Amino acid sequence: MERVNQILQHILYQSCRRQIDEKEKDRIFCGHDMGHLLDVARLAWIFNLEANQEISKERIYAAALLHDIGRHIQYENGTPHQIAGLPIAEQILTDCGFYPEEMKEILYAIENHRNKEMLKRDDLAGILYRADKMSRCCFGCRAEKECNWSTEKKNMEIQY
Repeated sequence: MERVNQILQHILYQSCRRQIDEKEKDRIFCGHDMGHLLDVARLAWIFNLEANQEISKERIYAAALLHDIGRHIQYENGTPHQIAGLPIAEQILTDCGFYPEEMKEILYAIENHRNKEMLKRDDLAGILYRADKMSRCCFGCRAEKECNWSTEKKNMEIQY
C-alpha cells in the first residue's frame, strides 16, 4: 500500500488534517480524526470482502482516508465537505500516482459518501457510504442526547 502511505505523508493531506484537528479540538460530538478514517477503511474492506467485490485495498483505504478531507472548509464557509474535498483529494491522488480511472472511482465515492442512495450498492461508493455510517457508535456515545442528528441518521444498533 505504497500509495496509501504516500497519502499519509503528503504535505497537503497533513495540512488539512491539522486544520480539521484544530477545528474539532473542543468538539464533543463524533469527530473526523485518524481513528474515524481508519475505522471507515477497515469496515469498507470487510464490506468489500463480504460482497465478493474485487476493489483493491489501496483504493478502499485511499477513499476512506480522503473522504472527510474537506471538513475544515465546511467549518470555515459552509461548503459541504464532500464537495469541498474533491479538488484536494484529486491533487493528492494525482501526486501519489493514482491512475485516472482509479481517481474517478475514488472521487465519485468521496462525493457520494453522504448520499443514502448509495446504501444498496456494492461498488466503492456504496461500500464507503455504509462504512462511514456504521463507523459511528451513536448507541454508546456520551453526547448522543445533545446531538442534532436525526434518529434515522444515528447508528443506534449494531448492523451489518
